[in-house]
Order: sequence, then C-alpha cells, then structure tokens
Amino acid sequence: MNFFRGVMGGQAAGPQPSGAETIQKLCDRVASSTLLEDRRDAVRALKSLSKKYRMEVGTQAMDHLINILQTDRSDSEILGYALDTLYNIICNDEEEEQGITPSNDLGAQFTDKFIQDPEHITLLLTLLEEFDFHVRWPGVKLLTALLKNQGVQVQGIILVSPMGVSRLMDLLADSREVIRNDGLLLLQQLTKGNAAIQKIVAFENAFERLLDIITEEGSSDGGIVVEDCLLLLLNLLKNNSSNQNFFKEGSYIQRMKPWFEVGDDNAGWSAQKVTNLHLMLQLVRVMVSPVNSPGATASCQKSMYQCDLLQQLCTILMATGVPADILTETINTVSEVIRGSQVNQDYFASVNAPSNPPRPAIVVLLMSMVNERQPFVLRCAVLYCFQCFLYKNQKGQGEIVATLLPSTIDANSISAGQLLCGGLFSADSLSNWCAAVALAHALQDNLTQKEQLLRVQLATSLGKPPVSLLQQCTNILSQGSKVQTRVGLLMLLCTWISNCPIAVTHFLHNQENVPFLTAQISENLGEDERLVQGLCALLLGICIYYNDNSLENYTKEKLKQLIEKRIGKENFVEKLGFITKHELYSRAAQKPQPVFPSPEQMLFDHEFTKLVKELEGVITKAVHKSTEEEKKEEEVKKTLEQHDNIVTQYKELIREQDAQIQELKEQVASMTSQNEQMQTTVTQQLSQIQQHKDQYNILKLKLGGFNSPTAHSSSQGDGSQMNGLQTEELSQLREEVEELRKQHSLLQTQLGDKDALINTLVCRCLCLFESVFRHWGMISGSQSFMKYIPLEALRNQVQSQSTEITQLKTERQDLLRKAEAGVKTNMKKREEEFTAELKNKNAQPPLSSRFFLPCAQEEVKRLSESRAELEQQLASSTSTVAILQTEKTKLQTEVQESKKEQDDLLMLLADQDQKIHNLKQRLKDLGETVEQLPALFLSVRQNNNTGVLEL
Repeated sequence: MNFFRGVMGGQAAGPQPSGAETIQKLCDRVASSTLLEDRRDAVRALKSLSKKYRMEVGTQAMDHLINILQTDRSDSEILGYALDTLYNIICNDEEEEQGITPSNDLGAQFTDKFIQDPEHITLLLTLLEEFDFHVRWPGVKLLTALLKNQGVQVQGIILVSPMGVSRLMDLLADSREVIRNDGLLLLQQLTKGNAAIQKIVAFENAFERLLDIITEEGSSDGGIVVEDCLLLLLNLLKNNSSNQNFFKEGSYIQRMKPWFEVGDDNAGWSAQKVTNLHLMLQLVRVMVSPVNSPGATASCQKSMYQCDLLQQLCTILMATGVPADILTETINTVSEVIRGSQVNQDYFASVNAPSNPPRPAIVVLLMSMVNERQPFVLRCAVLYCFQCFLYKNQKGQGEIVATLLPSTIDANSISAGQLLCGGLFSADSLSNWCAAVALAHALQDNLTQKEQLLRVQLATSLGKPPVSLLQQCTNILSQGSKVQTRVGLLMLLCTWISNCPIAVTHFLHNQENVPFLTAQISENLGEDERLVQGLCALLLGICIYYNDNSLENYTKEKLKQLIEKRIGKENFVEKLGFITKHELYSRAAQKPQPVFPSPEQMLFDHEFTKLVKELEGVITKAVHKSTEEEKKEEEVKKTLEQHDNIVTQYKELIREQDAQIQELKEQVASMTSQNEQMQTTVTQQLSQIQQHKDQYNILKLKLGGFNSPTAHSSSQGDGSQMNGLQTEELSQLREEVEELRKQHSLLQTQLGDKDALINTLVCRCLCLFESVFRHWGMISGSQSFMKYIPLEALRNQVQSQSTEITQLKTERQDLLRKAEAGVKTNMKKREEEFTAELKNKNAQPPLSSRFFLPCAQEEVKRLSESRAELEQQLASSTSTVAILQTEKTKLQTEVQESKKEQDDLLMLLADQDQKIHNLKQRLKDLGETVEQLPALFLSVRQNNNTGVLEL
C-alpha cells in the first residue's frame, strides 16, 4: 500500500521512478497480485496515469486491462476503472478539442490492437448488459471511441455478434439520462454508412423511441438531446429506401407536424432551436428527396399533404421574424414536398401572403428572387421553389405564361410574369440569369406555352413600336452584356425553340440572328467566352434540327452550307462540345437544386443539362448528314408517321368498339334483369289468378245454382265439381294411409334388428363365460358350463320378452288393419251415399231457391261431419303409431340393461382371475408346486356399427 501511496499521494524520499517504470510496476502488480483490493488499487493508479502517460499505459497495460475485464466480472468497481483506463488511451477527444492533429494517431493504433481479437468487442457488448452505472457508462464511452477510430471494422464485428445491435438499443430505455444520451452518440457512430445496421436499428423500434424522446425533451425547443436524436434519424433514413418506407408505413410522418408549430412571436430564436429546426427540415427533405424512387416520393408527398404538414411549412414560409437560414431551408423543403405532385402544387398556388392586399406566395417569393439585396442562398432557394412548382405542372406553366399575355395583364397588381420580365432585363446579371431560367421552366416540355409566349409584346421605350419577347432577348444578346446574362438568355432561347418549329421560324425570321450566331461561333475568344460559343452553336443546331423549311433563305440545307463555309463542320462540333466539357456542367447535372458557392459560378441549370445531353448527338448527326440521307430519313419518318397514324386509328376504333361492347353488355344486363322481374311478376299473377279461380269455383258451387234461374240445368256440372272436391279429399286420405304403412314397415324392420342384437349378445356372453372358465380349469371338457350360470332364468327372461314383442307386433298389425279397413269402408260408403243423393237431386224437378237452399246447407253440414269422423280415425291411427314407438323405446332400454349385465359379469371374472393369481403366489411362497397356467389376456371392445361387445 505504501507503493500506491507513493504513486497517488505525496513525494517520497529518494529518487523518484520514471513514469514508464511506475507503469511497469503497476502492470506487474495487476498481473501477479492475488488480492482483489491490490489489483483494484493498481488499476485505479493506471487510470490516473493514463492521460499523462497515454503511450506507456496503452502499450504495457492494455492486455492486463482486458484480462481484468474477463476475470474480475464480479467486482463492478475494478471493471469501471479498467474501462475508464481503456477509454483514456483510445479516445482522441482532448486532442480534437484543442485542434491538435497528431502525426501518429494513437487512438487508431490502440483501437487496431484492441479489435485484433473480435471477442474483445463481444466482451464489451456483454458488459453493457450490466446495470451498474460504473460499468455501463464507461463501456458506452469506450465503444463509441472505438467506432470513431475504426468504424467499419467495429461495425462488422457488432453486426455478426449475436444480439449485438439489440443490446445497444436497450441503452435508449435506460432511466439514467447520462447513459441514454451517450447511447444516442454511440448509435450515431454505429449507423454511419452501414445500411444493414440501419435496418436492424430501425426494426428494433428505434423510430418510436427517438420520437418519444424528442417529444419529452420539448421538440424544437429542446436541447442538445433533441439534436442527437435528429442526427440519428437522419443516419437511419438518408439513402435507405427500406427505412423510409418503414417510417412512412408506421405513420411517423404525421408525428412530425407538431415540430413546426411556431407562434406569432418569433423573436429571440436560440441557436439550439435554429439547429433543431434546421435538422427537422432536413429530415422532411430526406423523405421527399428527388434522388428517391418516384413512387416512394409521391407517397410521402401525399401523406404530408393529408396530415397538414405542407400547410404548416407554408405557414412558416409566410411568417415574420423567422431567421434567414431557417426561412431558406423551409423554402427548399416546401420545394421538394410539392415537386411533381399536382395536388401539392395546386395547394401551393392557392397560398397567399398575409399582406394588404393579399398576394400569392409565388409572387412574394419571386420578388425576393429578383431583388439583388436579398441573400444569395435565399434567391437560389426561391428559384428552386419556382422550378419545383412548375415541374410536370402544365397547369401552373399555363398560369405563369398567361400573366404575360396582353389579355390577362392587370395594371393594378404585380404578377409573376411582370416580375420575371423585370428580372430578365434588369441591370443585375444574377437576376437576369434567375429570371431566364425560371421562364425556361415555364416552357419545359410544353409546346402550347412555347407558342403562346410568341404573342408577348414588350414596350421598350416611348414612341417606339413594341417588340416581341423573343426579339428583345436576341437584342440583349447582341449588345454584349455579362457572360452570366448571355448564358441565361441562350439557355432560355434553346429551351424555347427546341421541339417547336413555329418558334424556330420566328427566330430565323429576324435577319440579324443567324449572322450574329455564326460570328460568335467562328471567332477565337478567351476561356470565358467558350461557353457562350458552345451555347450559340447549340442554338444554331436546334434551328437546323427543328427547321420545317418554311423560310427559303434559312432551310436546313442552306444553314448547313452556311456552317460549312463560315465555321466548318469540325469546328462547329468542337465548339458544341465546349458545353459538356465545362467544369460547372457536371456539377449542375448531379441534382436539381441549384447549389453554387458564389453567384459567379451560377451558370448551368439542371434541366438544361438534360436538354444538352439529348440534343448534342442528334445535332452533330444533322450537321454531318447529306441532303440524300435527310430525304431518306424524312421518308422513313413519314412512313413511320403513317404507320403510327394507322395504328392510332385502329386503337381509336378498338376503343370505340370496346365502348360499344360495354354499352351492349350493360343493355343486356339491364334487359335480363327486367326479364327476370317480369317473369316473377307473371308467376305471381298466375298464382293469384289460380287462387281467384278456386275461390270463384267454390262460390259458384255454394251460391251459383241457387241465385241463377238456370240452376236446374247446371246442377249436373255442380255435382261433378263437388264430386271432384270430394275426390281430392279422398286422395289426401289415401296418401296419409300410405305414409302410415311405410312407418309401420320401418318400425318392424327396426324391431327385427333389435331382436337380432339381443340374440347375438346372449350367445357371445355365453361363449365368453365358457371359454374363460375352461382356460382357468374351473370346468373340464365333459362338464357343462351352464351349471355356473342361471341359465333357466335367462331363458325364461328371453322367452317372456320374445312373447311380449310378438304380442305387441300382433296387436299393432291388427290395429293397422282395422284402421285401414275402417277408413276404406267409410270412404266407400260416403261415396255411394253422395252419388245416390246427387242422382236423386238430378231426377227431381227444380225447386224454388227458398226451398232448396236449406237442403244444400244441411248437405254441406253432413259432409263436414263425415270429414271430422275420418280425421278422428286418422288420429286414432296416429296414436297407435305413438304406442308402438313407446314399445320400441322400452326394448332399447332393455338392450342397454343387458349390456350393463355383461359389463358386471366381466368385472366378476376379472376379480376371480386376480384371486386365483394371488392364491398361486401364496402357494409358491409356501414352497408348493403349482402347475403353470397359460396367461389369458382379454380385450373387450364395442362394435360401432352393431353396438355388440367383442373379444
């Protein structure tokens, strides 16, 4: 202990050992000491020396410290000292804070040494499961330092470690904020540039946890923890389509809306709030970035509109007091949320600024773009917003161009078209370029608006006639303005006349344009003018390629001859190649957003680079082609156009036929349904008619013959009708009797089955008992088994039951015969009586209705009584059937009792078998010789079909 006091405490007498010697002694003590306290003190001393003597401790003590982590797992204090010491020798934070860049990176060297064995990282992950603060916190810091120094290697080890990422995700659930916050830093380093780990972290419910932490910490008003959460979310979502889809499908976009709820008083934004809101806007942009797949971007844009996130961003856009960098980033965010989405673009067009009178947000933004006093980044953001508003938005393009047309100009208000023209011809070259590019986007891939823009007339000065916008652009070009202005105007002209033969004709109609272009291309100018020469060559090439030969002086052939004479074809192609060889061309072609370090480098537009890439090759071919080749190509084009027209005609014919077929199908379906309804109606009406006929016949039977003066002549027909009605009743009675016969035969069959079942059970029981007794030796071969069984009682019982069953059968048959004979006799008697009465009635002379009506009523009453008697007889037959059913139930009950008796007998046999076995065992125990009997195994089961017990 005196040694440690010398190291940790005051000075000792004599010469002091050097730092390396002290560290060597401490390492020896850690390696050789058997007492835990001694090792703990030695590791504590190494920790205190690790910052001052970083090299010595790292080279001599690292292996001993790792060994401590492996062996002394039970002591959290020594583990904490060892982890802190390793962190001090691996971490470079102090040097980075002081701005020192060491020639030899000790942190990276010691990290390489530590991760030579992947088990060390696995050990560290295991230690992070310890809840003790003095172990977990140093472990988090150490793993973070390892990831900072050698991120790719450590990520690979953690990725293959079982449950490695899941253990680290548990740090976010730690109730101690220090560990949770350092866990966020650890996950930031872990997820950098590794898509596999990003997916695992996302599916470990990272989005839910991070958004909860952001909400708990106060969202945009929160502190550094919110910033760390947002940085981690950016790592998980950026360039990771799987996580972006998971974020959208989990409805996490809706949880972003409250972040952007700012109050009316926006004064005094803290630096942390600006940082947080900036990261939040970047997070929105990541979800709708143009580099994402179009389907995923469109889905996120739709979700942002539906949850009112776009509306909230537009509120910030039009708010006052918002910091400039937040306003710029908000404009960029709104730009990408509306880019290519018609619904979002329409909403943005309807947004008005809170001014008096209200102005559209687009107009307010364009005012900032053409104002040279606004910050450069803000003007670039407004241009990007305008480009995104017009991207694939022909409706918006038409609205912008319409503000330039004479019929729609409002002198009392400022329109977008007026602002663009003002910027196009202002003295500020940056405003010229931005306005030209914005106007070019209003014409992008829209032939109608290109033709409409040719109608725009400008009044240059008082007393002079107005000139067209096209002519004014070429006039400014010829005046030799700044390079940036000329580049913007040339890009506008190229976009305007490309794929528009009418615009090409208007451009060539000015006699000064072609000579100006050829002069610009043929001159040998400096490096700054090369880009202008290339754009002039592109413009002239477009005039050749899209020329419809409507002007005799500037047909395709004459323009090519002009190039060959004054410029030379090779020189023309070389000058055309100056565009793509420019250093700023490739930068603009990378992404749609115009990002430039300075205003002077703002020369190319992203959409224009696509146009150059598309036209460069075809213009080169068009210049080199001869007249014959062009004619052949034109013939081929015409043939293809004809074929296309034919195909289009057939397609239209097929569409018409499909429409007709669909209409016919609908008509057939409607007619089928109408037919079914009509058939149903006819059926109902027929049934009603039949009912009415029956009612009419009955009424005619009862009253017709008495009220009509010709009743005596129709009495024969009435009698036949009554006879017909009686016949129907008789047929119904016959059917009922037939049903009773069938029931009788069915009951007889069931009764026979039950008799057979009883006989089978009796025989099998007797055979079973006899075989069992013979196997046990209780009877000999000549002896009879019947003496052991009360056979006479069983026989008497069976005979009595058989006698009862026979009597029941006989009684039932007698009852059925009597019922049937009685029914037939009564029916026959009634028929004879009724027939005789009808004959007598026909033979008698007609009587007056006052005398005959009471007789008919008595006859009807008598027939009703006869029918009641027949119904009583039928009821007696039914009761007989019920009696037989009761007897059947009794027989079934007796069968069940017989089965129970069989089960009892089997139990008795089993008891006897057990007793015999016990007696034999006792005889064996007493030393007596017992004759070995064969073992008997009985298996009893019940047949599912017959219900009989079987051996």
